[in-house]
Amino acid sequence: MRRPPGAARSGRLTQSASRPHLHCTCSLYLRGLPAYIEAMAAIDEIIENFAVLDDWDDRYRYVIELGRTLAPLPEAARTQANKVQGCASQVWLNTSVAPDGAAGPTLSFVGDSDAHIVRGLIAILFALYSGKAAREILSTDAVALFEKLSMREHLTPQRSNGFRSMVERIKRDAAAALAEAV
Repeated sequence: MRRPPGAARSGRLTQSASRPHLHCTCSLYLRGLPAYIEAMAAIDEIIENFAVLDDWDDRYRYVIELGRTLAPLPEAARTQANKVQGCASQVWLNTSVAPDGAAGPTLSFVGDSDAHIVRGLIAILFALYSGKAAREILSTDAVALFEKLSMREHLTPQRSNGFRSMVERIKRDAAAALAEAV
């Protein structure tokens, strides 16, 4: 993707004096101002960007843009075993487990959904959990993050329940990986 002149290469964009400093983690078009990234968003950047975005339309666009950063899910991974139950949309999560010595197993995730906003929620969960040790996943409260970002009151109850179903699935996979490692 070509960057326009003056676009940030580091994933950070300093906007005009009337705009706050926004750590951009995706190709986010906020009122016509493009920002570019090099990699998937880090959870701290996502939290910081949510704090900067006052308007919920901008936050929705940001979540959708986060979803666009997900790696494509191979067709072979769209199986019934990878399908997340309890989501109104179709959601698939594929978990990879790597042994990590004394720290225990580390889990990485790929996933997809047929709904743009849900793809963004998946991207937020992957920023929080992917590449982390199973013990860390089990001790991290994604629902608290969901509340901190004020997502519950701005999403439908079905989307909120789907988010919880994805978290439960990720934690179940982490618990299973930890049990197998013993």
